[in-house]
This record gives sequence, structure tokens and C-alpha cells, in this order.
Amino acid sequence: MSAPMADTFVREIEKNNEEVIKIHQLEIGDVGCVVWDAALVLSKYFETEDFLKGQLLKEKNIVELGAGTGVVGIIASTFGANVTITDLPEFIPLINMNIAANKHLITGNATAKTLVWGTDTITDQTFDYVCLADCIYYEQSLQPLVETIADHCNGSTTVLCCYENRETEHKLELKRNFFELIDEKFHVEEIPLHRQDPQFRSGDIHIMKFKLKNP
Repeated sequence: MSAPMADTFVREIEKNNEEVIKIHQLEIGDVGCVVWDAALVLSKYFETEDFLKGQLLKEKNIVELGAGTGVVGIIASTFGANVTITDLPEFIPLINMNIAANKHLITGNATAKTLVWGTDTITDQTFDYVCLADCIYYEQSLQPLVETIADHCNGSTTVLCCYENRETEHKLELKRNFFELIDEKFHVEEIPLHRQDPQFRSGDIHIMKFKLKNP
């Protein structure tokens, strides 16, 4: 990480029960150092009726991939989920800082862990959910990402993938290539806007649900 951990600023995210999640972001750094809108949309989706306003997350095992600040996993853990929040080694200190900042609100468990796509697999537990937000960034990462998603799924695992549409030709091609790979392994469903949080939703941000075709 190119910035010292001291150089952070806090983004406050209010849950519907008025609890305030405080997420440290780095003033200087890589794409994983800030809270992206797709991460907020996915986090607030947990508060909808699809999850009984968060109650369905209690005691669920979740892995978040490419977590960056860890906001999605941390918010899930405040609903009682047991979350493994993963990213490259350089992001783990920031994730740990954010877990510590919200420890008083966490009713499940949140643990930061290094996970390199296409290389590392968590084998000591199974997951009810695999979550990722705005992780479709580099062509060379697509195949390892899809392999990593599949490696952490079984027949009952639900993958929640949230991303923001970016209309450059390069980004559109990345998205097409990602979904071609996903379609080989998963059934794909889009969560319609009316089932998302009424304030934290956008026609440019999509929440997709994947289930393995052949677990």
C-alpha cells in the first residue's frame, strides 16, 4: 500500500436501525482503498426483505472476495454472520483497522485473511454466501476470479456479485468476458431494483446472484 495507515479518512454508513458503521479509507492508494458505490448497494441489500432486514444472515458463513476496505463483510457481521474478509496482503491492515473500528457492533465474527485469486482456497469451512463488489477490473484476473468463486461454492452456496456499469469499450469487454466464464459454471439471476434498498440502488449498479450448475 503506497500510503501510511495513518493517512485515512472515515466514511460513515448508517444502517436502518441507526447504527453507524465507520469505514477508514486511504487518502492515497490503489482501487481497494475506498468504499465504492457497488459495495454500498450490496451492503444495503442485506437490510431488505430478501434477507428479512438482515435476520437471515445470522450464523451464516460468508467469504468476501476482493474486499478492499471490508465494508460488505463488516456490515454482514453486524447482522450475526461469520465473515472471512479477503484480499491481497497489502489490504489486510486496512481491513483489520475497519474490523477494530466496528467491533462494538459486530454480533457475528469478522476475520481478515489473505487470499490470492486462482492460488489460495479456504478449505477449512464451507460458505453460505460468496460476496464480491466491483471486482471486475483486469482481464488477467477474470479467470482466476471465476475459479476462486467456484472453489468456495457448493450446491447450497449463493454468490452475490455487485458491479457498476462503466461504459468504456474496455470495461464493456471485461464484463462480457467475465459473464462468459461465469455462464459456464453458474446459473445467473439479476436482483431487480424493486427488491433492493429504496435509497441505495441505481440503474447503473447491478446485483447478480449465481448458483453452481453442477455442484
